[in-house]
Amino acid sequence: MKILQLAFAGALALATLTGGALAQSSENILTIQLKDGPVVVELRPDIAPKHVQQIKELAAAGEYDNVAFHRVIEGFMVQTGDVQYGDMKAGYQAELVGTGGSSKPDLPAEFSNVPFERGTVGMARSQDPNSANSQFFIMFAPGDFLNGQYTVVGKVVEGMENVDKIKRGDDANNGAVTDPDRMISVKVGR
Repeated sequence: MKILQLAFAGALALATLTGGALAQSSENILTIQLKDGPVVVELRPDIAPKHVQQIKELAAAGEYDNVAFHRVIEGFMVQTGDVQYGDMKAGYQAELVGTGGSSKPDLPAEFSNVPFERGTVGMARSQDPNSANSQFFIMFAPGDFLNGQYTVVGKVVEGMENVDKIKRGDDANNGAVTDPDRMISVKVGR
């Protein structure tokens, strides 16, 4: 009987720990709904806590909903997140999209040793390494030249096939997209 009680207690402890881990991990999941389906991003607060916190706050406030993929370069990356000029339902400005941020402050760089590979999510910024705000990009392919130069905030863990279907931009115009696809909704969790 004692062995059965210990086994039950162990199973209960394991279930509690697993449930806690799942709850904790869903706090660091970002789900982006696209026209072709969801994209699930595992955020990395362990390497970029300030950037991840800002992304989560913007997502929770609905700031990323309907924001355009304004720059998409075949074989390189897809960029989005300009909540100031990129909202395709309220205030979209094609001539300015990609230059804006959010009402939140710019962030100091949080560079890491995590490489830019297919599916890596990084923060977009100007020439100033400490200028990331709300815009981010998802890599179509490895980009070693970005390693240690841009902040990695996460990685696509599901739905990369949906990222691959995002409308491409004009190579002659630095990937600018006419009539771009958008993030329909973005939420923290699944």
